[in-house]
Amino acid sequence: MEKLFLKILICILVISCATTKEKDYVFKGPHHKKVFIQSYDKSLKLWDVPFQEEDIQTSFGKAHIIISGQKDGSPLILLHGMDATSTMWFPNIKALSKNHRIYAIDFLNEVGKSQSIEKSLSKEEIVKWYNEIFDHYKLKKVDVIGASKGGWIGALLATQENHKINKLVLLSPSETFKGIDKAGKASSALFLKLFPTRKKLNKTLESFSFYPNNINLDYKNQLYLANKHAKSSSSFLQLLPFSDEDLKKIKIPVLVLIGDHDVINSEESIKNAEKLLPNCKTKTIKNAGHFLSIDQSEIVNKVILDFLKQKR
Repeated sequence: MEKLFLKILICILVISCATTKEKDYVFKGPHHKKVFIQSYDKSLKLWDVPFQEEDIQTSFGKAHIIISGQKDGSPLILLHGMDATSTMWFPNIKALSKNHRIYAIDFLNEVGKSQSIEKSLSKEEIVKWYNEIFDHYKLKKVDVIGASKGGWIGALLATQENHKINKLVLLSPSETFKGIDKAGKASSALFLKLFPTRKKLNKTLESFSFYPNNINLDYKNQLYLANKHAKSSSSFLQLLPFSDEDLKKIKIPVLVLIGDHDVINSEESIKNAEKLLPNCKTKTIKNAGHFLSIDQSEIVNKVILDFLKQKR
């Protein structure tokens, strides 16, 4: 019954997307966008390092990038989770910026400051879009950290021939090595997207975070407004596990981290990663949920940085 109800909700979501004709494919209206961007800027004040925001034109619209860290540091790309925006890296940015040049990219077709001229992007277009950004900054080799959906995107980029990734870090990547582990608990995020209320936000955070009460209130508010002021999106329907053949194409060093209370991944995900990725390290973070980069930021930061500084 639960699976049937989820399918019905997904159908409603797809229909709502199909009837959208406005050119702003993300926000319900100009006021909704303004209110959300105000919350985005408030969350961005949590970044405790100097940064600059840049917009660049691409074939698919405007890409918004937040840049921080050492100008001569090795380039590190940050790919956020679904509707989380680049502001989600506030617990990690100081540690990551110390020896790296950070490029945190807001994904198109989601809330944030990037602006799409397309309703949605295919996998091939997603790859092309990121490569256009890398080319703009003349980045020949980059390290990539992807969280949740951003992890799925990072894996997608790494499966391509002639990709630019040196090392890849996957923080509880969505549906990369298997389907959603605890679909019942994870469905709270879908209910929040379709029928946003503060109560549903709290229920979602309780499912996705081990320490939901510790999440910064400004960022919590941003997550709520991301669902309240955005149109329904079917982009998550793209997130299907990769084939064994595709995962075996990823030859670069990969670090996979999941939380021990994750609703998206489990030890089965870890086993699949170790089996299919020829150069893979894995770790399960204790007392962490899907939001492990927030739940256990200090531990996660250290594990990531130790991995990135190791010679290949």
